Amino acid sequence: MDILLPNALLLVMVICLIGFFHCHHRGVFLTEKASDYKKPNFIIFFADDIGWGDLGANWFLRKDTPNLDKMASEGMRFVDFHSAASTCSPSRASLLTGRLGLRNGVTHNFAVTSVGGLPLNETTLAEVLKEAGYRTGIIGKWHLGHNGPYHPSLRGFDYYFGIPYSHDMGCTDTPGYDLPACPACLWNSTRGNKQKEDCYPEIALPLFENRAIVEQPVNLTNLAARYAEKAIQFIDRASQSGQPFFLYLALAHMHVPLFVSEQLWNLSCQDPYGANLRQMDALVGQIKDKVDSTAKENTLLWFTGDNGPWSEKCEYAGSVGPYMGMWQRKRNGSSAKQTTWEGGHRVPTLAYWLGKIPANVTSPVLLSTLDIFPTLVSMANASLPPNRRFDGIDVSSVLFGVSDRGHKTLFHPNSGAAGKYGEIQALRLDQYKAFYLTGGARACDGIIGQEQQHQPPLIFNLHQDVLEAQPLDPHTPEYRTVLPGVSKALQDILQDIAMDNVSIADYSHDPAVSPCCNPQHLLCRCH
Repeated sequence: MDILLPNALLLVMVICLIGFFHCHHRGVFLTEKASDYKKPNFIIFFADDIGWGDLGANWFLRKDTPNLDKMASEGMRFVDFHSAASTCSPSRASLLTGRLGLRNGVTHNFAVTSVGGLPLNETTLAEVLKEAGYRTGIIGKWHLGHNGPYHPSLRGFDYYFGIPYSHDMGCTDTPGYDLPACPACLWNSTRGNKQKEDCYPEIALPLFENRAIVEQPVNLTNLAARYAEKAIQFIDRASQSGQPFFLYLALAHMHVPLFVSEQLWNLSCQDPYGANLRQMDALVGQIKDKVDSTAKENTLLWFTGDNGPWSEKCEYAGSVGPYMGMWQRKRNGSSAKQTTWEGGHRVPTLAYWLGKIPANVTSPVLLSTLDIFPTLVSMANASLPPNRRFDGIDVSSVLFGVSDRGHKTLFHPNSGAAGKYGEIQALRLDQYKAFYLTGGARACDGIIGQEQQHQPPLIFNLHQDVLEAQPLDPHTPEYRTVLPGVSKALQDILQDIAMDNVSIADYSHDPAVSPCCNPQHLLCRCH
């Protein structure tokens, strides 16, 4: 017999269901009070210079990431996920603030001699979570200022173990464009010794533990193992304390120079990039195994990258997969790191949380590293910092599989290939990608693509043209239909930024601020 429910009862049930999903994606279930809610742990893996095609789960040509591929099968894989910029410092600043560089002030990389860093009036994700009761840690590369108050230990992190900037920034040689700075000493499996003499087992940059330099120069051959060890120690101590934790693992992989142990080198048939992928994958696997054996029911693991591969390094660079930016490549220059082509900012991304994130799901939702900040703040039942606007959105409902709503628009700032640092030169509107300025970074052949202005913009339909090979004809109905929306989106974001509380980073230089444990040691580069 069919049961007919009164309209009033149906309305109550609908309201309850809406409330359940709202509270679920906020991290609070109706069965428990907010005061009883157990805050989740967060681990963010942020790989360096990794290509969308470097993960086997994304691209069949790669077989070097078994642990990450397993995480993809046990969690959610995002195929349309983007870094907020296509170079190091701006993408890291956006992850930790939820704001584009035009708002947070970080529009290009900081140097060894940089006086400043991420502006002090910007609030970091670590500061918000620490205020919410979290134990916070960063292991790996910071690259948001190392001098005075810009040090990570003063930006919300309880613990820091890592390097202050990219590990090629401590090099003492001047290699060609197609070689990694300070070429690594790669192992010869037949002779058991190093392949060549003009290589570097150590790199002239400091390794910090909290505010103390514990090693300089850094031995990169065992750095991944030390990162894993320190990460596991951090997880253990946080678990013993009873505090929820936030661990930001900013990996050295896959930035040049490439360094691996002799064992991994031999196992990878002397392919340096593949060997480094395996080492990175093993590190992630160790951390995941630790979580699975201790706190898997209450820990979110989120893996993504800071930008695409550094193509000018040739065989030492990763794969963009199908996102080749053919329009630019036909006109010279790279269409990966430092550019606004898809290969520069579309990055491999996975999320894993047993029992919360559905397993073996591939999500096509348009998302960004900008979303990590508001999403984690929401899950921690914390509040976003006041008096500023955010470019990221809370996507916890997407992670939990109850929504497929991401961004309608994303904005891609210049990160070095063309134009003024930080300016928005490309944007995404649904499946359409519009370019107002194009240019190619230095490619493997050493050639840089010429900067070109486009008014009206070049527009590509990415659903039909992932290669970004052929822009729409401006005279077609499709182009004329899309253009007004593109123009309005750009006008709206620029107006919104103009009305926002924006910051300005100090990019001045002073050789005296270079971190150094021994001024007499040449490798400290204090002179």
